[in-house]
Amino acid sequence: MEAFHNIVKAINGYMGDYVLLILLIGTGLLFTIRTKFVQIRCFGEGMKKVFGNFSMKGGAQKSGMSSFQALATAIAAQVGTGNIVGASGAILVGGPGAIFWMWIIAFLGMATIYAEAVLAQETRIIDADGNVQGGPVYYIKKAFKGGFGKFLAGFFAVAIILSLGCMGAMVQSNSIGSTFETAFGIPAWIVGIVIAAVSAFIFIGGVKRIASVTEKLVPIMAILYLLGGLVILVCRIADVPAAIGMIFKYAFAPQALAGGAFGATIAKAISQGAKRGLFSNEAGMGSTPHAHAQANVKNPHEQGVVAMIGVFIDTFIVLTMTALVVITCLYTGDGALAAGPVDAINKTNMAQLSFGSVFGANIGNIYVAVCLLFFAFSTIISWNLFGKINVTYLFGKKGEIVYGVIAVICVFLGTVAGNDLVWDVQDTLNQLMVLPNALALIALSGTVVACCKKYAGKKDNDEKND
Repeated sequence: MEAFHNIVKAINGYMGDYVLLILLIGTGLLFTIRTKFVQIRCFGEGMKKVFGNFSMKGGAQKSGMSSFQALATAIAAQVGTGNIVGASGAILVGGPGAIFWMWIIAFLGMATIYAEAVLAQETRIIDADGNVQGGPVYYIKKAFKGGFGKFLAGFFAVAIILSLGCMGAMVQSNSIGSTFETAFGIPAWIVGIVIAAVSAFIFIGGVKRIASVTEKLVPIMAILYLLGGLVILVCRIADVPAAIGMIFKYAFAPQALAGGAFGATIAKAISQGAKRGLFSNEAGMGSTPHAHAQANVKNPHEQGVVAMIGVFIDTFIVLTMTALVVITCLYTGDGALAAGPVDAINKTNMAQLSFGSVFGANIGNIYVAVCLLFFAFSTIISWNLFGKINVTYLFGKKGEIVYGVIAVICVFLGTVAGNDLVWDVQDTLNQLMVLPNALALIALSGTVVACCKKYAGKKDNDEKND
């Protein structure tokens, strides 16, 4: 296992430091420029579509989901352990400056996810049972005809099934199990059984049950977490300016942190920002297009601008709250990490220690454990849907039951598996998903640009897109 883990870490290092950076930044820049900064021009339009008719009772759709249900399902996937444990890990390894690079990746990612949502809408199909089927496998085959397109689509489908449906479920449940054991003393395997049972109930209900759960769960969990974070920042208000300053300072001079005790470099700060940014907002990874394909909207542009708001909420609001809380509590003043690394502090317990520094250790542990339960559990059910869509693409309806059973088992196993290995394998699979997805996005950039030109900024946006 140690040898396998070393191989996984080597792959992650190469992919994260080179391939992923080039693809994520390159694709984001391409769509930012070609759509004339759609993430800025259409930001207000996206906010209006999300919050203008906000409702936590979208109701059952004849097929697919309402636009907000699709966004909630996408955010449920995006706002997970990456926003707490992932952000903490990025800071621990790459220094506070890694958050700056997460912001850059997210800004570019807003244009990328616009493209993903538009193409998911353009290429979605309605199957014989009236269910919506859509996602990267469909636009990959449109981008590349013949055997090459089928190969890339199949490669993506296998990668996402393993990444999100299996290993992803383990990553999320692993975080739930470890934080609950710390906060409540409940053995992780008991937590695993409960989470697996509830997950199975929701999986069986299909798209309609998932939509009903996420549209209610996502707003509640976001508000709960943000309120707690605001209390921390108000109590530590004197240290907030220093924390913000550290994000910008150490983005370009991370080696200066604690006299270079962390051995951080700009490359490490950027790569951590890219990898953890991908895991957090998932722009360019090809996961959330499955949710956006389900949306019943008048034209693809509508869901594209809605999708951008998902990345904004995930990174610029929720993840930034984690970063400010952790840096303010642990890195400024007399914080536990202000003088250098401490062996007992790791990415799993950083947020709990931060909240505990104000709320008290017990309440801090409990608060983060409850928030992480909401975050990680919502991600599990969304990721399961994304994997299921690809199982159906590869094997048809007959593969769904087998996949469901394996997914539930993985939810349980995650609570008792080794944390670092699970995270590193998940990173590798996430990065492999990016390759065929990014290639298809680039190949179909003309379709995205044409859609943006047709609808962006138009007051009369009522026509259906042909």
